[in-house]
Amino acid sequence: MNQPTFQPPAAAAQKAALRRDVLARRAAVPDDTRRSAGAAIADAAADIAGRAPGAVVSAFVSIRGEIDTAPLLRRLHEAGARLCLPVIMAKAEPLVFRGWRPGEPLEEKRFGLLEPPPSAPELIPDILFVPLAAFDRRGFRLGYGGGFYDRTLEKLRATAPARAIGLAFALQEVDEVPTDAFDQPLDGVLTENGFLATPGATA
Repeated sequence: MNQPTFQPPAAAAQKAALRRDVLARRAAVPDDTRRSAGAAIADAAADIAGRAPGAVVSAFVSIRGEIDTAPLLRRLHEAGARLCLPVIMAKAEPLVFRGWRPGEPLEEKRFGLLEPPPSAPELIPDILFVPLAAFDRRGFRLGYGGGFYDRTLEKLRATAPARAIGLAFALQEVDEVPTDAFDQPLDGVLTENGFLATPGATA
């Protein structure tokens, strides 16, 4: 991937400030709201994945205050999706995805991420449910600063129309996410309030 590893100080500072603000709001979400939000996105996500029978679907295991994906992972599995989870291989490299089913073991890695073991098969996802710090209605996401999903989507979309749908609380929406040339847009965002289609969305 041809993404720069350096951002102008002003742009980097703007992103960092926005990230801190939105993640502080997310951290303050009450536990009961987290549970109800996780349940709300589960059926909607399974419905989206169900429109492409047999699709390979990537999701993630929630950490650090992210919207609860446990109900979603169960529903996707029950709906017949071929589930996989992202794995970080190296800094500044795209993610790989390894097959996983609810109940199978996971390994704790850097940043507290939970990943399938190396013995799990590598899969190429058709649909990706992705984490984020903030999003806007244009379909742009602010991630956590590593650029992993942007690199990954750029690589996947070079050969196939991989669909990326952000998972977030509604309060993570902002007026405008600062963007760079290498930022990959989402096909939509799913919150506890429902699915938000973004420009060019296919879901």
